[in-house]
Amino acid sequence: MKILMVCLGNICRSPLAEGILKHKAAAAGLNWVIESAGTNGYHIGEAPHKLSQKVATLNGINICEQRARQFVAADLEAYDKLYAMADDVIADMKRIAGSKWNESKVHLLLNELNPGSNESVPDPWYGTEPGYHDVYKLINEACEFIIEKYSPMPDKKV
Repeated sequence: MKILMVCLGNICRSPLAEGILKHKAAAAGLNWVIESAGTNGYHIGEAPHKLSQKVATLNGINICEQRARQFVAADLEAYDKLYAMADDVIADMKRIAGSKWNESKVHLLLNELNPGSNESVPDPWYGTEPGYHDVYKLINEACEFIIEKYSPMPDKKV
């Protein structure tokens, strides 16, 4: 499976989501491709925010080597699932994708936990460190659910 995590700048939420899901997929023995992107393009080439890096590191995940990139229309064809961190991100994705838009591939991340709730992962960019810890917890819980939902079921012995 190929999954793309998307937020606005690709330096706070989506790098955490990429790192968390990669970590969980590897631990589950899944050969998934997991990457991230941002819709606004303001931070292309930058490392994740220092507080995203810190929170990830405190949880045993290294995201320091990631670099921000911009979401492009071709991403809709290249990935099986695209998880947006918020409604405004989906609106930007739709605008960027144009005729390549495929609504069936794009989902709000937190709808995995609470289907139909349409909740956004809060953007911690303007906040303090505790907000990054809160965002980590939300993303971690959603990623755990994704692993459970999409992992192949082991053979059950009767």
